Amino acid sequence: QVQLVESGGGLVQAGDSLRLSCAASKRTYYAMGWFRQAPGKEREFVAAIDWSGGDTDYADSVKGRFTISRDNAKITAFLQMNSLKPEDTAVYYCATGPSIGTFRLGRGGTWGRGTQVTVSS
Repeated sequence: QVQLVESGGGLVQAGDSLRLSCAASKRTYYAMGWFRQAPGKEREFVAAIDWSGGDTDYADSVKGRFTISRDNAKITAFLQMNSLKPEDTAVYYCATGPSIGTFRLGRGGTWGRGTQVTVSS
């Protein structure tokens, strides 16, 4: 079974950029998704990418600012976050899934433990 570890979070100012990484314990052919959970809110979908890296999906709140990608070895997934806003503050999680569509339902097979992103105004 694949294990996931997120990294790259930190404290930044509004307008800054961060790149999150999700390292898998081994090569995977699963789709990968990013989610986030802010204090007092439910976990929400952010972005997803299929196993090959050819198809992507984004939440409306991050479209045009965030970019999801994965390496050629299918070991690491990335989330490039530009033009960060205070409302992006949350713990960010990555997860595996059978397809991009499953992430829209909040479903994932394997989850990481998360990385904190804090954006100040």
